[in-house]
Amino acid sequence: MSHFNEEQRMIQEMVSRLMRDKIVPLAKEADLSGHSSPEIVRLLSKNGLLKMALPEQYGGIGANYTTIALVVEEMARVDASTAMIFFVTQSLTQILKQWGSEEQKGRFFGEMSVGDKINAFSLTEPNYGSESASIQTRAILDGDHFIINGTKIFVTNADIADFILVFVRTGGGERQKGLSALVVEKDTPGLSLGKHEDKLGLRGSDLSELIFENAEVPRENLLGKLDQGFDILTSGGADMRAYGPGAMAVGLAQGALDYAVSYARQRVQFGGPIANLQAIRFMLADMSIQVEAARALLYRTTVLLDSSSEDKRMRDRFVSATKCFASDTAMRVTTDAVQILGGYGVMKDYPVERMMRDAKMIQIFDGTNQIQRVIVARSLLS
Repeated sequence: MSHFNEEQRMIQEMVSRLMRDKIVPLAKEADLSGHSSPEIVRLLSKNGLLKMALPEQYGGIGANYTTIALVVEEMARVDASTAMIFFVTQSLTQILKQWGSEEQKGRFFGEMSVGDKINAFSLTEPNYGSESASIQTRAILDGDHFIINGTKIFVTNADIADFILVFVRTGGGERQKGLSALVVEKDTPGLSLGKHEDKLGLRGSDLSELIFENAEVPRENLLGKLDQGFDILTSGGADMRAYGPGAMAVGLAQGALDYAVSYARQRVQFGGPIANLQAIRFMLADMSIQVEAARALLYRTTVLLDSSSEDKRMRDRFVSATKCFASDTAMRVTTDAVQILGGYGVMKDYPVERMMRDAKMIQIFDGTNQIQRVIVARSLLS
């Protein structure tokens, strides 16, 4: 896109080349295994991508929301699971930049500066997903430590994470009034991995359960102030819906469209390429229109986020609209791509069936699209 600066275009080209040359075969293997690929993580680290959002003094480039979204989109054109690992890692960095103390930034960013650290984000519980204000995992302050007890589920990167942002209940207040956010390190006493989820899509990124049994987390790992967790969740935690699943959906849709166009040009039926058939041409045209509309909304939103706009209602509306519209678009476009490939579309030898499964996941995770519509309507009507 023409409004990207030279540095962003260079990053885009580097990521595109890495995905094409190195990730394609690894992505298929990871999807079949249902686990994150250690080799993909190594390549992300080797190319400095895991520390992109870090401030320059810690070896990053201080990537803004637009740059992160650009990288996520480019990755998802080839493999949405790789984009998932990357964006969740960047999200904790972004939230730390916004909410962390200077001491926390120095400590955590110092460790992340090596460039090999993976981050995770933990909110959902067995009984609470969309109703995030009612989570029950509890942290009690005992001297210099919080003692955490509870279970978290559907934690992306949990199996491989070095740092996990965990939302817990610390106060006596009900719902959002008693929530706090803690940065939990992987070797924390009392923290263990539970069930590894065998899921429909995004199978190349780990999704697991976390179990806290009297887990001890230092008091200095509290992000922001006590009982300020819901503010962190609805600002930095909400923003990630745009540069994460929103950008993943746009990239996924573009990748499916690219593959369908290439296939339609080569597949011969009725005496010529199926690209000559009006039915196929109209499908491809609609797919392209939808992708471009989703991309325009995505970067309209990230520019708004990068402007540090204080209009929270507008931010909420655009972020949720992006996540919702882009992932609905990805679902339509990937489904049409499968249809254009016909019998080959449902075979695992071709990437479009994986893309369709990944698109369905994006409609659901990080707040279902029904919840996003609730947020958009509330912003309009409040």
